Amino acid sequence: MKASDYVSLPASLAHFGPFFEAGAAPWDWIGQIGPALVAHRFDKQAPKVPAGVHLEGFVHLGEGVSLPAYATLIGPIWIGAGTQIRPGAFLRGNVIVGERCVLGNASEFKNCLLLDSVQAPHFNYVGDSVLGNRSHLGAGAICSNLRLDQKPVHVHAPERSFDTGLKKFGAVVGDEAEVGCNAVLNPGTLLGPRSLVMPSIAYGGVLPPAMIARVRQQVTLVPRRF
Repeated sequence: MKASDYVSLPASLAHFGPFFEAGAAPWDWIGQIGPALVAHRFDKQAPKVPAGVHLEGFVHLGEGVSLPAYATLIGPIWIGAGTQIRPGAFLRGNVIVGERCVLGNASEFKNCLLLDSVQAPHFNYVGDSVLGNRSHLGAGAICSNLRLDQKPVHVHAPERSFDTGLKKFGAVVGDEAEVGCNAVLNPGTLLGPRSLVMPSIAYGGVLPPAMIARVRQQVTLVPRRF
């Protein structure tokens, strides 16, 4: 099991390549986000932002990044060209974003890597996670990154379980994968490329490429009493 089974680092983030090796375990990329940003040479002059955008620490904004009237960006943060940040977005450290992404209104991003053309447009939480190229989170979809018992996160694959050694690890969402509205990805979830998680379910484990995770429900109709 390796990172290249799920995602591919795009040319826009090639300068971070030494930190994100294709042959590494997918969850190893989580621990490399901080070091990759520490090694980056940020411009010492803070970028110009609208008056309502709160900026702290080192932040890189690529050409054509669209900023809303209000948002919070706490560095270190690197955002690629053409990315759109919507009102109320909260980026709170160790965030790397590729080109042409959408970071949505009232969404929170923390210690995460978003590759090119990722869409997380509405009310999402992305913590300690990797979102692959052209992946999409429906409204309200959550990458849960902490077990309720706060023990280290394991990845439960069909053949065996892997101890990631991480207390906080959300998900690796493969290239072109889709997560439906209000779905929750449990800690340590891996979604294969082009896979799909149906809306309003909690999913954990490893979803193979181009497969759909769904819950079959039998609906019973009964008379309504007035």
